[in-house]
Parts: sequence; structure tokens; C-alpha cells
Amino acid sequence: MINNLPKNYDPKEFEGRIYQHWMEKDYFKAEPNPEKEPYCIVLPPPNITGQLHLGHALDHTLQDVLIRFKRMQGFEALWLPGTDHASIATEVKVVEKIKKEEGLLKHEVGREGFLKRAWQWRDEYGRVIVDQMKQLGNSCDWSKERFTMDEGCSKAVAEVFIRLYEKGLIYRGNRIINWCPDCKTSLSDAEVEHEEKAGHFWHVKYPIKDSDEFIEIATTRPETMLGDTAIAVHPEDDRYRHLIGKIAILPLMNREIPIIADDYVDPEFGTGAVKITPAHDPNDFEVGLRHNLPQVVVMKDDASINANGGKYEGMARYEARKQIVKDLEELGLLIHIKERTHSVGQCYRCDTVVEPITSDQWFVKMEPLAAPAIEAVRNEKIKFVPQRFDKIYYHWLENIKDWCISRQLWWGHRIPAYYCQDCGELVVAKEAPTKCGKCDSSDFKQDEDVLDTWFSSALWPFSTLGWPETTKELEYFYPTDVLVTGYDIIFFWVVRMAFSGLEFMEEIPFKHVFVHGLVRDAQGRKMSKSLGNGIDPLEVIDQYGADALRYTLVAGNSPGNDIRFHMERLEASRNFANKLWNATRFVLMNLDEDEVSYGDVKNYLNTADKWILSRLNHVSREITENMEKFELGLALQKTYDFIWNEYCDWYIELTKTRLYGEDIDRKRAAQYTLTYVLENILKLLHPFMPFITEEIWQSIPSFKESVIIAPWPVYSEEKEKKEAEEKMNLIMEAIKNIRNVRAEMNVAPSRKAKMMVWTGKEDIKNTIDEGKQYFTALAGISEIEFVENKDTIPSDAVSTVIQGGELFLPLEDLIDLEKEIDRLEKEKTKLEGEIKRVKGKLSNEGFTKKAPTHLVEEERQKGEKYEEMLDTVLERLQTLKKK
Repeated sequence: MINNLPKNYDPKEFEGRIYQHWMEKDYFKAEPNPEKEPYCIVLPPPNITGQLHLGHALDHTLQDVLIRFKRMQGFEALWLPGTDHASIATEVKVVEKIKKEEGLLKHEVGREGFLKRAWQWRDEYGRVIVDQMKQLGNSCDWSKERFTMDEGCSKAVAEVFIRLYEKGLIYRGNRIINWCPDCKTSLSDAEVEHEEKAGHFWHVKYPIKDSDEFIEIATTRPETMLGDTAIAVHPEDDRYRHLIGKIAILPLMNREIPIIADDYVDPEFGTGAVKITPAHDPNDFEVGLRHNLPQVVVMKDDASINANGGKYEGMARYEARKQIVKDLEELGLLIHIKERTHSVGQCYRCDTVVEPITSDQWFVKMEPLAAPAIEAVRNEKIKFVPQRFDKIYYHWLENIKDWCISRQLWWGHRIPAYYCQDCGELVVAKEAPTKCGKCDSSDFKQDEDVLDTWFSSALWPFSTLGWPETTKELEYFYPTDVLVTGYDIIFFWVVRMAFSGLEFMEEIPFKHVFVHGLVRDAQGRKMSKSLGNGIDPLEVIDQYGADALRYTLVAGNSPGNDIRFHMERLEASRNFANKLWNATRFVLMNLDEDEVSYGDVKNYLNTADKWILSRLNHVSREITENMEKFELGLALQKTYDFIWNEYCDWYIELTKTRLYGEDIDRKRAAQYTLTYVLENILKLLHPFMPFITEEIWQSIPSFKESVIIAPWPVYSEEKEKKEAEEKMNLIMEAIKNIRNVRAEMNVAPSRKAKMMVWTGKEDIKNTIDEGKQYFTALAGISEIEFVENKDTIPSDAVSTVIQGGELFLPLEDLIDLEKEIDRLEKEKTKLEGEIKRVKGKLSNEGFTKKAPTHLVEEERQKGEKYEEMLDTVLERLQTLKKK
């Protein structure tokens, strides 16, 4: 007997030890290998500000399942990890920390002092999430771990910026951008989340110069009227045709502004007249360019009103709004206020309402870059799984605007642009020029801004492999094989990686985009701090183990769909692990002390052995096919069903008569099959539940080294044993039917019964005869009798039908007649008493008239149920008393 597993399954005892063992053995490392086919996944880099949350846990588990699967299939499988500097989020955290611990503001410590503290943050907190990823079981090649601001990635970022600038695809200009007054930086369109909110339309009179006439406009943002530079109407709108070219007086500011005609205006919307504020609205900005209108910026960085706002200077934007509305009302210029629901843009980081504002920023021209990226998906070089998510990809690229890439922050990749302090000459270069080509000055200052975080993330599939250097890793592993990501960042990240890879590598960055959904709570709600429904995966791991968490996240998961996370399912996941643990203990305790020399065991395999081996072969093919199609939830379900139902509940039970018997050859056949199937079960389950499979693997002396590098089970047509499967299916069907009969009749497990078999098919007789040991062990059958004539079967025998025949169990073998009659008499008395009680209650008007309707109805239903039960008992008594 071998007993290398503790009695109880306790993941805390071994998960940390197992991971350390993997690390020491370098099992996760992958290097260019001409003898192997490469397989590569780059980990979407988590922010260094965060902790592992359930979204990470799902995302990382799916990637780990794929990489472990491919590693076992013999690929040189690289899962390249890393973390993201997350400009805005990290800067906010560091600013808060400085203020809390040192009582200083950002500008008081200066740029150099701030960056020193930011790097300290990265060193201290950036490692936390990496340690958490290891607790989950991530089999990343940590020797190749990258950071979006490490030396190599920074070099790549500078190279990309310079190349795009030299190609005319990066430019600096004064354009309308999204501004976050809280983060105090510009945002790209992708970083603005739109939400429908209740608001108002303020209808305002704009007087016409030198007349008693006025024009009515409607606005949702009265505070921006301080920066109006025109009023626009549609050129064919008869209501306003006579006003085109005239001058209106801007209320409160008393500034003259022209009335212009532009096709942009929709005559059917609002009043048909639109105030034009080029510095604070993207559509107005375009109108302003067409009509050469001045741009009047009326807000500061914090969205308070600046000096261009006259008497409202210094007011916060919404404070100014209230005062402006009040002043308009007092002047008789406010016509009315209408309620209106409209889309409001908010910062994706802090939820602050963003302000469109004109600003000098750096931009990437997107149309030339977007076209090849669109074609890559149309030509199926990049395939989305599920395919429907390509619509989000297309929508974003086909409607793309130039990308604002500069951020007014200190933490991030500083823009490699330098300005001559004497003549203003702009030079884009990796380092500051030593001499100005225009005026010979050597006094240069670098641009203060940093690049959008997504600028560096867009290069992740190739910058992490050494680009712009031509490294062996880049040549071998690029393009990568699959990107695993949530559907919520397709436009943030997937799009940018696609056009960046095509531009700089002239090749797609990945072949598949495997899209998963969000993890929601049991009620289907998004997890959030405000709802208090968040679940800490580390607490789950501490309580249930990483394997149970991984199993729960993958089970039932289908590509692209959100999953509901039920805590109760963790119990089921742990129960499954416990089932496998106990099954293994049974196998180990029934092996010899020394490694068994099975010899020519195949000569002694019986039908059950051949059946389970054939089923293993068949299910291995199905699971592999599911894995290749990214149907990981389906693959796990099939693995579970095979382990729990076929191996544990059936095969192990079927082996016991031989394991406990005296026939050494047949015993060894059972031992061989048990361990062979267990070995392959561990392989199939390993990608999903790596810790328990490794711990069990290490407990069996005959298993080699580690399951992590064990070969994946491969289907072979030669291993198909259809005849054995058909025979065992018949035996199992018969046993299940007999068990059901015994359960329905409350027959004690210890009571044995004869089984009479009626069939006209010789093969069925042979199969049942061959499996008689299983009927004895698993169905409580004392003997089997094959009958030629049904008339010889006792009339009271209980029957059950199987394919091609019928089974009969004599009633007297199943029950003690006197005891059963006595029991049924007592049951009859009890039911008659209940029926009398219910009838009495329902005949009592005090109950039927005063009690709630549902309670009265419940009593009626009880009465009907008791009547049915009594009929069954009386019928049964009548049958037994005829004996």
C-alpha cells in the first residue's frame, strides 16, 4: 500500500509549496527553440495601483489554462508577464500619498522629487499584484517580466514617436480635446465614458443688434455661453434666413457675435438656432474653423471660470451656471427651462464630468493607421472569438478621430520633443539636441507632457520581445498567438495594438482575440464599491484554495458572455477537488508498496477496463477540440463529468472485487487501469486546477517528474473499444434501473435479491453474465437467472426495462411481507388522521373566512396530496395481503 496523501484535502498546505517548486525547476521558462513550434501569449499588464480583482482572476485563469495546455502539447509556450505604469491612476495615488504622509502638494516636491516617489511606489506596490498573480497559479515566464516604463519599453516608445512624427502621422496642434478637471489632464475619446443623465435645456434670448428682435437658442451648458463667438442657423431655414449676416449681442458679456449659416445645424432640433462656442464643443470647433471664428476659452484647468468670463471669473463651473441662469432671468432673457436627458461624458478614472476645451496637444493621425487594421480583421488574419465582437472593433476604427496622446502629468513616458529657448524651434529626438539648427543655440527644454498610457501599451506585443532591436525572441515568438481580454477594452487596447503591430512590424500582433465577459455578482450586477458586492479573490483563495476559484470562474463560462459569481459554487468546486483527492487516496491504498511491474497486463483487461480506457480516449479528443476552439468552460465540464461520473462513481466501484480478490493478474490489470486513467485525468484537469493535480502527481511514484511538462493525452483510433463501451453501457443501465427500483421501494442496501432476465438476444445474455460480479457488488443481486418463458416469472415481481430485454426482481426478495404490511398499516392510520385534520380545518368557517387565501389553498393542496398517498398505500396493502 502507498499512502503519500494526507487524509484531508487542504490546499493551504501545498499550493504555495507547489508554486515554489515550479519556480525552482524553471518550468515556466520559454526560449527560442527551432525544434519546437512557438506559442505565445502576452499578459494584459495590470496597473501597478491595483490589487487582483475577480476580473483579473478570470482573465488570468483563462490565459493560464491555454498556456498550460499548449505547453503540455509540446509547444514552446511563452506567457510573457508585465505591469503597466498607468499614468493617471498612479499619479493620483502618489499625489494622495505625498499629501497624506508629507503634507505637501505635487508642485511643492517638484518634478524630480515627484518621480523619485513614483518609482518608490512602483517598487513597493507594483510587486504586490505580481505576488497575487503567483497565488492564483499564473505560469508566466517571470524571467522575462516587463514594465511599460522599463528601459526597453521606453526605448520602443521613443522610437515609435519619432518614426510617426517623421512620417507626418504625429503633429502638435490646437484642437478640441476632452479635459478632466479633477485629474487635470487631457483624455482620448476612448477614456471618456458616456452616461445618460437627467439635465435641462435652458432657452435664452440673444438680442439682435439695432432692433427689437431676438433669436432664441437652447443650451445644456449655460456657463459656456461666456465663450460664444457666433450663432449658427441652417442656410435654408426660412425662420432665420433674414437674420443671416446680422449681429447678435451675447447676453451678460455684451459682446457682438455674428449670425452665420451652416449645414451642421439641424432645423428640427431645439429652436433651430445654435450658439457656437468653438473652444468648448467639438462640433462648434469644426464650425469655427469653417467660418474663421475666434476661440474664447473661458475655463481654467480646474473648470473654474477664467478672466475671459468677466464677472464670473473664479467661480466653479456649476456655481457659475447657477449665477448665469439667475442673471439671465433677472434680465428677462431666460424664456423657459425644459427637462432633458442627455449623454454626459465622464473621466473613466475618476468619473468627473469632462470638459471639451481647445488646447495645444500632440495628436496621432488615425485614418492612415486604421485602414490596415480594419483589413486585417476583414481578411481574417486576426480572428475574434466570438466573431460578433469584431463589430466593436470596426465601429471604433471606422469612426476614429485623431488620437490625443499628450497628458499633462509627470508620471509616464515624457514626450521626446525639445524646444529651443531662443528661437522656439521644435526638435523631435531621443535626446536633447546639442545645437539648434536654426539659431545655433544650445538652450533646449523638453516638452513637459507625457504620453497617454495606451501609447506604450499599444506596443506591448513586440516591445516586450525586444523591439526595436531584432532579438531572437522577437523573431521566434512574434506574432503572438492569442490575446485574452474583456470586451470592455477592445477599443482601448486591441485596436491600438492592431494598428501598431501592422505599422512597425508589418505583421499582425496576434492571431486570435479571445474575448470574455465581465464577472458579475449572483444577481447579475456589476461589482462595485458603491454596491458593496465586490469579492476579494485573495480571500477566496485563502478560504477555498486557488484551484476552487479557478474552477468556479471557468465552469459554465462561454466566450464573450458575462458570468455570475455565486459563492455557493465555490463549495461545489472544492467538493470536486475533494472527490478527486479521496479517489486518489483509494487508488494509492490499493497499490503495492513498490512500483508494480504490470508485465503483459493487457491480456487480463476485462470489459470495464477496456470501457474506461476507451472512454478516456474518446473524451480526450472532445476536450482537446473544445480547448482548440476556446470553449474552455465546455472542456472543463467534460473533464468534470468523466472524473466524477465515469471514473469515480463507476470505474473505481467496478474494480473493487478484483482489488480485494486473490487473482494477482486481474488485480494488476485493475491497478494498471486505475493508475493509467488517473495519470491522464490529472493531465486533462491540470490546466484548470494546476495545484491539486501536481500534488497528486507527485504522490504517485510511477509518474514522471511533473504534470506541468507531461504530454497532453492524444486520441488514437486504435484505442477505441466500441464493443466494450456498448457492453458496459448495457450493464450500467441495468444497474441504475435496479438501484432506482430499490430506492423507490426503500429496500435496505444489505438486502439481496435474485435478478431474473428475460431477453431474446444472446449478446445481452452474454454481457449480463459477464458482468454478474458488478450486479452483485453494485446492485445487491444475489444470483442471476435467465428465463425463456415469462410465465415462470412470479406475478408480483417488480420489473424494469433495458434495451433488448427486461429484468425482474421477485417481491419477496425485496421486502419482508409481514413487516411491510405492518409498516403500511401504520402509514394508513397516519394518513387517515391527517385527512381528518385537514377536512376539519376546511369545514371551519372561522378558518376559511379569516385566514389568508394562500393558507386556505395550502390546506386544500395538502388534503389532495394525503388522499393520493392513501390511495397508493391501500392499493399496495391489497396486493400484499393476497400473498
